[in-house]
Amino acid sequence: MALEEDIKKVKEMEICYRPIGVIHSEHTVQEDTPIQGIFNPSKGYIEVFDEYTPGLKDIESFSHLILLYHFDRSTGCEIVRKPFLDEEKERGIFSIRHFNRPNPVGFSIVDLLSVEGNRLEIGAVDILDGTPLIDIKPYVYQFDHRDEVKNGWVDASHTDEIGEWNATPKGLRDKQRTNI
Repeated sequence: MALEEDIKKVKEMEICYRPIGVIHSEHTVQEDTPIQGIFNPSKGYIEVFDEYTPGLKDIESFSHLILLYHFDRSTGCEIVRKPFLDEEKERGIFSIRHFNRPNPVGFSIVDLLSVEGNRLEIGAVDILDGTPLIDIKPYVYQFDHRDEVKNGWVDASHTDEIGEWNATPKGLRDKQRTNI
């Protein structure tokens, strides 16, 4: 009985976060924003709010950061949908990284290029300009890297060629049409 009560309590929770900053990038349209930053050399910067600037102490010694952010331009929740990499088959939202999720939280691994005060210059940016930043975590290879990873349905999606494509939602649809 205690388990059911715990589940009920958790389901009724309201969880609120406040942004710690804003992510700025050259990307202003979802259709033209890279689906993953690793496939695009675009740069941007993070503006951390003044009250959180002391939390940046020692961050300059890392080469990569994990950013958690709010998909503030999400257009609703879709539990099942076709992913950008496979427009043929619907997938569960938890097996894809689409922004229309029950909780519109995004994450990206970006390159940390420089730090000046409350401004972090970043590379490999796949985030829309003006996106609210929820948290920053250092990417630590010893903690975050995994060997022998299974990539589910993504392994069959020819991602080995994606670096040569325009890896945006629009670019992937255009590529798929030209390959048929």
